[in-house]
Amino acid sequence: MNLHQKLEIIQKRLGLTQTKLAERFDVSFVAFNSWWTGKYEPRPKMLAVIDELFLEVTGQKVIPEDQLTAKKQILQQKSGEHKNIVAEILDNPDIRDQLVLKLTYHSNGIEGSTLDEKDTAAVIFDNVALPNKSLTEQLEAKNHQTALNYLFDHIAKKEKIDETLVLKVHSILMNGIRSDAGVYRNHAVRITGVNLPTANYMSVPKLIPEVVTRIIDKSKDIIALSANVHSKFEQIHPFSDGNGRVGRLLMNSMLLQANLPPAIIHQEQKQLYYTYLYKAQTKDDHSQLEDFICETILDGFKILERVGTR
Repeated sequence: MNLHQKLEIIQKRLGLTQTKLAERFDVSFVAFNSWWTGKYEPRPKMLAVIDELFLEVTGQKVIPEDQLTAKKQILQQKSGEHKNIVAEILDNPDIRDQLVLKLTYHSNGIEGSTLDEKDTAAVIFDNVALPNKSLTEQLEAKNHQTALNYLFDHIAKKEKIDETLVLKVHSILMNGIRSDAGVYRNHAVRITGVNLPTANYMSVPKLIPEVVTRIIDKSKDIIALSANVHSKFEQIHPFSDGNGRVGRLLMNSMLLQANLPPAIIHQEQKQLYYTYLYKAQTKDDHSQLEDFICETILDGFKILERVGTR
């Protein structure tokens, strides 16, 4: 594989423009473009940086255990600086609105919604009907907002995260969109773009309670536990539609329950997110997914602490 092919893959997985990718390597666009076109080759030190990033974005990088442990410790330290994160969210409308906006915009965007962030804000906060956007996408945004607010209240009341909650969240997300809202699928499905078998639909009612039961396991760290539950849930693929959104909301419920902010997975990170999820599901190696979740939780902390997000 030549340098141009590696750079193309890195660009796609990171969801960056060539200009932004040049900034990532801390070089001018002119220098980066000369690599892209094959006019010049980077120096050996930069080639090593590119190769390391290539391994990272393709799921081949081995995350050192001490590096992952250090990130988890930082998150726990930050968590300890907040007495009750859910209460903090509920008591501060600006924080709540920012979390709802970012999570709704990005989670729906990962699933293909064409609403931009400004559109999403207009729909969920101003109840504006956008004539140039599909009604379904606008309803998906409103439903996601409703589901998030339901989860905030659910966790604040210290209620259980269980199968009933999973079905309730799906029913809210798919309300007015699908007739099978809140109901497990009764047919086979395939996950587009990957060779990954999903559960037989007849096994779903048995498998989901088993996965959700793991949430009460207090012996594991919350990052490892949430990554494990999320990867298993997505592989089961219990619903006809909405599996990704329900799975991310379930994961964020676990994080909130552990006094951590929601993980903000940006839609530009979609390919990276899918790569790490697939690695966890097929290689039983959750290290990169855990590392990725740590980074996305830090984005949640930025909103919580009003320091801004990208």
